[in-house]
Amino acid sequence: MTTATKYVPRLYRKYKEEVIPQLMHRFEYKNPMEVPKIVKVVVNMGVGSAVQDIRNLERAMEDLRLITGQQPVIRRAKKSEAGFKLRRGMPIGAKVTLRKERMWDFLDKTISVALPRVKDFKGLSARSFDGRGNYSFGIAEQIVYPEIDYDKVDRIRGMDISIHTTAETDEEALWLLTLLGFPIRVS
Repeated sequence: MTTATKYVPRLYRKYKEEVIPQLMHRFEYKNPMEVPKIVKVVVNMGVGSAVQDIRNLERAMEDLRLITGQQPVIRRAKKSEAGFKLRRGMPIGAKVTLRKERMWDFLDKTISVALPRVKDFKGLSARSFDGRGNYSFGIAEQIVYPEIDYDKVDRIRGMDISIHTTAETDEEALWLLTLLGFPIRVS
C-alpha cells in the first residue's frame, strides 16, 4: 500500500519550520496560532488602454493567467469619468486572488526569481504597509516572471501585488515578510 505524499510549497515549509519559532520568540507569543500568517495575495493589473482596444485586456489577462496559474477576473469601472472617456461598467483591468498552495508558490517565485530580475532593484519600501499588517508593492514589468515569453509581449504592463496577513501591527507583518525572504529595505 502506497501513500501519496501531499505537495507542500517550499516557502510554506520555511514558514512552518523557521519563521513561526522566530516570531514566537521575538513577540513572545504563547501559542503558535497567535503567530501572524499570510491569508491571501491579490495580483491586480490595470489596463486603461482597454477602453480603446479590448484586445489589450485579453492579452493582459493571458499574462496574468500564465504568471499566477489561475484565471483572472475582469475589473470594471465603478464610475464614469469623462476626462478618460470612461463609462461605468467598462472593463479596465484584471485581478487574481491567490490562496493556499498557489499563493505560496507565487510568493516563492516572486521572491526568488522575479524580484532579482528587476533592473536596478534596491529592495522593497518599508513604507508600503497599510497600518493593519497588509503590504502592497508594484512590479513595473510583467516580463520579470519566467512564464512570460519576451518575444510574444506586445506591450510592457505593470502589476500591483497586495499581501494580506493576520498581523495586527505593521511591525509584526514586517518581521513576517522579512523572515520569509522579502527584500524589504528599512530606511
